[in-house]
Formats: sequence, structure tokens, C-alpha cells
Amino acid sequence: MQPVLEIRSPDGFDLWPVSETEAASFLPLSGGLSPAEVGTAVMRIVSCNDIDPDDDPANSRPPRPADPLGSLLHGLLTFDNLFAAGGLRITDTTTGTVFLPGCCDGLEDWRDWHRFVESGGLLGFGHEPVSPVAECTGDTVRLTVNAEQSDSPVIELPVTELRSLLAGAEHDLAGFLALAADWARWRLPNHQAPVTAALARVLDLPVPAGSPEQ
Repeated sequence: MQPVLEIRSPDGFDLWPVSETEAASFLPLSGGLSPAEVGTAVMRIVSCNDIDPDDDPANSRPPRPADPLGSLLHGLLTFDNLFAAGGLRITDTTTGTVFLPGCCDGLEDWRDWHRFVESGGLLGFGHEPVSPVAECTGDTVRLTVNAEQSDSPVIELPVTELRSLLAGAEHDLAGFLALAADWARWRLPNHQAPVTAALARVLDLPVPAGSPEQ
């Protein structure tokens, strides 16, 4: 199980170094990323929230700044509910079957897996044409790659194993967040505290120890 971001091509991006990536690929997040990969992940999370403030006078979000960096970071630093395209990717290393995040999935919702394990039932991540679905029955979890297909590949595993995998995914996310906080200290020194806090919110994790307060 890996926490992943859905990555798009960074063509033309020049506000900080990013890695070369394929369009519509997934970047696994962990504490082992290179600085350029961290920059790519931060760029993607920022771009997911790069939306102009609503024109509604009742909206409390301030206007978008004029400078390029402030403009890009504006959504990340002003939205209450942040989004990060991606989720948790599960690979059956025996069969090669891969359960990918769906179109309705987001990395900010990764803790839904914990609630799913505790309460059972169904957990859906998308809609046609591709609908990944997780189902918990008793002590077994069944992951259907695409519920729209009657012959869809599936992954089955014990609930106890899924709990262990979730602990590993949380460790990877915490490792990435610590890297991102250090990266922001060097690449975004004037925005380090609010950027780190926003990344912690979107990943539903505490701000790393030693990070500056906002």
C-alpha cells in the first residue's frame, strides 16, 4: 500500500525545481523522495487548490496576490477544505493486480480507510467507467479494481493485514511531510510555516515537530 499523488506534466513550471514525470502518472509519497520529487508533489498539491476566490461578497477568502508565487500558493493557504488528487494504491505482489485511486478519491480522505476497517461495509472511490470498490465482510477485505466489470480483477486480504498496511502508509505520509517541511524551509522561506501547516492539513497529519508556527 502506497499513498500516491496523481501527477500531471509540469511543462512550463519554473517557480521551483521539479522532476520529469509522465502525464497521468502516480507519484508515491514517502520520506525517500529526492528534493525535485518533493517539489513535484508540492506543485501538484498546490495546483489542485489553485482556484480563484469566489466572487460572492460573503466569501471570506482574500483576493489573489499579484506576484506569481503568492498567486500560486493562494488557494493552498486560504481554502478551508483542501484537495490532493490521488489516494492509496494497493498492489498484490503475487498476481500483479493493482488497485488504484478512483476519480472521486483524494489523498486528504485516506483516513476513510480506517473507518472502513472498523465499521465494515462498502467504500467506493469512483464511478463509471472505472469504479474501484472496497468491501469488508467479516475478517476479509475484497478490493475490486473496477466494479463496472463483472470479471474485474480483485485483491483479497485479511483485515489485520490491511491495518498493518495502513500503518505503513501513514508512516510514508509522515516521512513525506517531514521532507516537505524541510524543503519549504529552503525553497519557500517566506512561506514555510503556512505551507507546512497547509500540507499537514491536506494529509490529515500533525505539523512535524520543530516546524515554525504560523
